[in-house]
Amino acid sequence: MNYPVEFSEELKTVLGEDTEKFLSLSDEPYYRGISVNRLKTSPEKLLPLLPFGTKKSPFYSDGYYIPNDTEGVGNLPLHHAGAFYVQEPSASSAVPLLEIEKDDFVLDLCAAPGGKSAQIASLLGGTGLVWSNEYVKNRSRILLSNFERMGISNGIVSSCRPDILAEKLHGCFDRVLVDAPCSGEGMFRRDPDSIKEWSREHVEACAVRQYNILISAAECVRDGGVLVYSTCTFSPEENEETVRRFLKENSDFEPYEIADHAGRKTEFSNAMRVTPLEGGEGHFAARFRKKGGAVRRKCGSISVKNGNREQTKLVESFLEDIFAVRPDMVSVVKGEKLYLVPEYFPVADGTGVIRAGVLAGEIIRNRIEPCHALFTSFPVQYFRRVINLSLDDERVISFLHGNEIDCGGDSGYTAVAFEGMTAGFGKCSGGRLKNKYPKGLRLL
Repeated sequence: MNYPVEFSEELKTVLGEDTEKFLSLSDEPYYRGISVNRLKTSPEKLLPLLPFGTKKSPFYSDGYYIPNDTEGVGNLPLHHAGAFYVQEPSASSAVPLLEIEKDDFVLDLCAAPGGKSAQIASLLGGTGLVWSNEYVKNRSRILLSNFERMGISNGIVSSCRPDILAEKLHGCFDRVLVDAPCSGEGMFRRDPDSIKEWSREHVEACAVRQYNILISAAECVRDGGVLVYSTCTFSPEENEETVRRFLKENSDFEPYEIADHAGRKTEFSNAMRVTPLEGGEGHFAARFRKKGGAVRRKCGSISVKNGNREQTKLVESFLEDIFAVRPDMVSVVKGEKLYLVPEYFPVADGTGVIRAGVLAGEIIRNRIEPCHALFTSFPVQYFRRVINLSLDDERVISFLHGNEIDCGGDSGYTAVAFEGMTAGFGKCSGGRLKNKYPKGLRLL
């Protein structure tokens, strides 16, 4: 692999005498990995069900290496069910630095495609809030799809400029992550074509943009809260220089030391770097703490106002039919759509929200048609009617192709689960399940 001369010189300032070792790995296979989604399962249950071996990653407690020659990971039934997400191992190193606690409000400011948001949600365990923002509209749609697959019910997906979001949500979050858009030097082994797009000018432009995003992120952190800045590049301009400038120009933040990590030390005690020499493709992360004691978040809760008595009765009847165990969430009707939302969700006006909570159904005249997310967002035991399939059941693949399958039990809308993990739903009648798996997600 041929790197630009300027990039190779840059590496020397980062890696020093290890530069040649790094370059010697250029044509070696890149690292691949998955992270387990505890909203759906546990490593103990998932790993024996996978058709490939795994090895523990040092970067994240629920992260694992997978073999380089593994094919079709995204087509596996348990991937469709949201049991895990594909994530390059070193990319999982930033979220643990947030030190997430139950009930935290966490902002992932540059979130698409959603791997780090999935980590955050998994660590929150259904408590608190994960707000995932992606400014690029088409990427935010991918983010939303992954939210639904992973079963995140306590989340908000938005597409908003970081500075506008900061203005609306000032001081609202306990933890904020900025995985900033960067020059992508850590992707060179995975995508050699990206080397052609590298230039010093691009690196410098990225550094300017990253700092501006970081400033917006800082406004969203409450007093005593934690801010983590990360990139997937090696550039000192985008990494160490951004940290140095931020600390110099933002006296209300202080370095938050990273005492134990699996990466490479940097000149800052609050920052770490990962390269292929440490077992990852390339990542940098630094964390800061906002000065001041822990205080209440500065964001008000939503005010829920639903429709008339007949509409309320229709919603209640629908939810009673779907659930055996009712989720502790508030039903909200907006136009012809029904949502389930935690009552503590913050006010979100003017923030480009695409989805808050769970899209439960669409009101069509005098009935409600359930949506895919209603079934993927809750544990299998919540539903009144369930078809739970083992992976060796031929109906699993048939369902993912969008075909009708045999079903037993009562007629009505029925959750479909694989090994106890909800993947979708259908409508059971006369011993057959009419498939409702979304066309865009089906196996070809």
